[in-house]
Amino acid sequence: MRVHRLIAILLLIESRGKMKASELAAVLETSVRSIYRDIDVLAEAGIPMVTSTGPNGGISLMEGYTFNLRQLNGDEVIHLYLTGMGFHTGRQSESRIQLNNALLKLEKTLPAPYQADIRKAKNVFYFDDTPWWSEHPALPGLETLRTALWKGYKVRVDYRKVSGDLSTRILQPYGLVVKQGEWYLVAYCESAKALRTFKCERTSAVQLLEEDYELPAGFSLEMYWKSGEEAFKQSRRAEEYYPVTVRTNKGEQAIAAKFEVIQTVEEGISQIVTVNMYSFEQACEKVFTLPANAEVLEPQTVRVYIKERIGEYQRMYQ
Repeated sequence: MRVHRLIAILLLIESRGKMKASELAAVLETSVRSIYRDIDVLAEAGIPMVTSTGPNGGISLMEGYTFNLRQLNGDEVIHLYLTGMGFHTGRQSESRIQLNNALLKLEKTLPAPYQADIRKAKNVFYFDDTPWWSEHPALPGLETLRTALWKGYKVRVDYRKVSGDLSTRILQPYGLVVKQGEWYLVAYCESAKALRTFKCERTSAVQLLEEDYELPAGFSLEMYWKSGEEAFKQSRRAEEYYPVTVRTNKGEQAIAAKFEVIQTVEEGISQIVTVNMYSFEQACEKVFTLPANAEVLEPQTVRVYIKERIGEYQRMYQ
């Protein structure tokens, strides 16, 4: 982490010219003492750091000196920033290629001791975010969407709904959100005349339109997403409520670890646990993952289903 912080300090000082240690500490979420230690390390590595006191003081590079971080273009800096936030876009994507180019340029400009650290890190750490039995869905329009967001351009999108229906829309992108590895576009849809959330893997084509737009004053992507997320959760709780009551041994923890527990009542050497299985169909799938000592008490429709399935298994394996 210290190597990353050293790079961040140099990026910040080169871009802003001069910064106070307290400002660097606040941005990098560390202590002022750690910042001064990092500055000493950079100075010992031969980078001419200048510190000055007073109201206009701060930390800067010696006049005329550059660390060559300006060789990074805008896209490369953006990709470094997004990756630092945990935005991964696939092993073979254009984003990953641009990120690797940026890292190579940074590596070449670091003092020799830190180049060795990075080479070692490459050898002993490997990040593989691909699921075992499937691949991440293709996101062919992701780079176009990012460009549209950055430049403030509208896009024409071919979008496939859950039902399979394909529609073409003109969108004004407001932001991109990544949730558990899935990408979502928040955009104003001109045909619906409302703000909508689109799943990026359902976009089959994205065309950049050199027609600009403006975000509403005060719009916050974070606030929009969080409010929508909470509304979605509440609607799911209301619509997907299917309580199933189970008797199991007292102290059994497996049910609580796997299911949404609504209520637990102790009864002698047993406990009666009520869990939400969301629907009858899901309950039919989930009951066979309960512990072997668990008996479903309610609802009767689930008990009948279990009896029928067990009867089918008995006939099959006789």
